[in-house]
Amino acid sequence: MATQARTIFIGGEWSAARSGASLDVRSPIDGEVFGAISRGEKSEIDHAVQAARAALAGPWSTMAGFERGRIMSRLSALILEQVEELAQLEARDTGKPITQARTDIRATARYFEFYAGAADKILGDVLPFLDGFQVTVQREPRGVCGLIIPWNYPASMFGRTIGPALATGNTVVLKPAEDASMSCTRLTALAHEAGVPVGVINLVTGLGEEAGAALSQHPDVDFLSFTGSPEVGTLIQTAAAKNHVPCVLELGGKSPQIVFDDADFDNAAKTIVGVITQNAGQTCSAGSRVLVQRSAYERFVALLAQKMSDVRVGAPQADLQCGPVINRTQQTKVQGFIERARAGGVEVIAQGSLDGSAVETGYFVTPTLFGPVPTDHELAQDEVFGPVLAVIPFEDEAEAVAIANGTAYGLVAGLWTENGARQMRVAKKLRVGQVFINNYGAGGGIELPFGGVKRSGHGREKGLEALKEYTVAKTIVLKHG
Repeated sequence: MATQARTIFIGGEWSAARSGASLDVRSPIDGEVFGAISRGEKSEIDHAVQAARAALAGPWSTMAGFERGRIMSRLSALILEQVEELAQLEARDTGKPITQARTDIRATARYFEFYAGAADKILGDVLPFLDGFQVTVQREPRGVCGLIIPWNYPASMFGRTIGPALATGNTVVLKPAEDASMSCTRLTALAHEAGVPVGVINLVTGLGEEAGAALSQHPDVDFLSFTGSPEVGTLIQTAAAKNHVPCVLELGGKSPQIVFDDADFDNAAKTIVGVITQNAGQTCSAGSRVLVQRSAYERFVALLAQKMSDVRVGAPQADLQCGPVINRTQQTKVQGFIERARAGGVEVIAQGSLDGSAVETGYFVTPTLFGPVPTDHELAQDEVFGPVLAVIPFEDEAEAVAIANGTAYGLVAGLWTENGARQMRVAKKLRVGQVFINNYGAGGGIELPFGGVKRSGHGREKGLEALKEYTVAKTIVLKHG
């Protein structure tokens, strides 16, 4: 039974859930309970939205952009001062290797640094119109923003959503995932310490079907951002539609890595394996399909198999390439994909190995390379969200594009070729939100607009493009004669 926790932050105060209920926090490293979070519900969401609404009418609404930027810069500095503490918390909560956890915390700081610099540079327009008129378009904050973030990158998602929301003058209610809330509670405390006014950031921990549902359905929320599964995204968007609330949805992907016979094979193989094993494959943009030109299939797949065989899986402090998945349910799901593929006759080309630090009670999955995988197989169509890589051969550009676009998703694509003309031809034909050519991920891409098409969702996060999502354009027409 969970002990009572005080992880709800509303109006500048920490509290337990009004019901007194808490949720155990289990580490994916060993399955052991190491903490608890408050089980917030509808009443806590109501209170948090009220606090956020009140803060909009306070000093935050009249604060100059550069002043908001200074507060965010202080928060960025505080995060950098406590990288190790935050990284250890993130690694314990999510199971990711400690080096990756440190990278994620630095990325969180970078989000606030980036958007601090943008806070006083949100520009409007002057439009040419009829003689005797002056027309301006200015961008205003949406208001109260409900942010529902996932468990795979909790700290980074804290910065990715709250950063642009604060830069544009909004207030927020954050609902982190119940499987990984610990870094978000610490970051919320640091934001308060940095000088974010009372009520501007509110945090409600709890279950998605309780606190998350209440936030998405709340009639006094002006904007919603959600990252998670397409199924839950549909529920979020349906709830938002009933209140005519706009939303940004990032709902995962089945991203292709397209390797032509003139690619730098070593660079491509190293990167592709690194991407699918990062965070145990629990990344929305993970390149989980490798499309390889038939003329290079044997050579490239042999190298890919070698790289996959070298992967070792273990606990965060072992600092290997891959850690556990987030929970027992996710472990069972990923292993189910592997077992069904094996049973169906799809060949296992290579597997990584478990390190001695990967204890039996932890939620570890052995990274696995399958191929050739039929294009209609679930490994080629469905998001596994684990360290599972499917190899698919193709003949030429046309077939590569058809296979790459042949899923319900459209988030990211990797393109590996030295042919400059081909790079642009293929990139333009791919139905995705981002294309990386001879690289993948680009250091976190905080400056790069991110989002998908089709079942991967809509709207854009990251970069200056996110500022448009968190603002609304107002047109003002003045007749001066």
